[in-house]
Amino acid sequence: MNAAHNRWWQVSEVVFGVPLLAALLLQVVVPIAFPYGSFAPVLILAGVLMILLGIWLIAQARREFARQGQHTDPGHPTTGLVTSGIFSFSRNPLYLGCVCLVAGIGLAANLPWVLVSLLPAVVACHIILIAPEEHYLSARFGEEYARYTASVNRWIGRTRKKL
Repeated sequence: MNAAHNRWWQVSEVVFGVPLLAALLLQVVVPIAFPYGSFAPVLILAGVLMILLGIWLIAQARREFARQGQHTDPGHPTTGLVTSGIFSFSRNPLYLGCVCLVAGIGLAANLPWVLVSLLPAVVACHIILIAPEEHYLSARFGEEYARYTASVNRWIGRTRKKL
């Protein structure tokens, strides 16, 4: 197996972008809004903070990939396992960043359809991106990848060691 993915659409921009665009279209066709009321400033601020967190996560992941000499495009072969930096806290910080970014847009702009679109986007992310990447990395790096998956969660945090 040369790379985790070999199709142009097997990237986070498509997996999260298509549901986002569908949600924006739905918002035009069937407009709905949260009744923010007096909570509007808090929810808008929360959305902006999530957007910033998403951008930060994506930037940190791309920076760590570059530092390790690895492509961020899953269509390229991986020559080394990246476990440092943000990858010591999340095995999928790029995808986590996308989730935060899209959720932040939905909250900050009061676009409920965008938040609804996250569920199919995350499911698609798991099926189209994460599962094949995990299979590829397991086949390529064996025990080293098994140790990594045992110590770092797929989305957020490190695993607890059993005493």
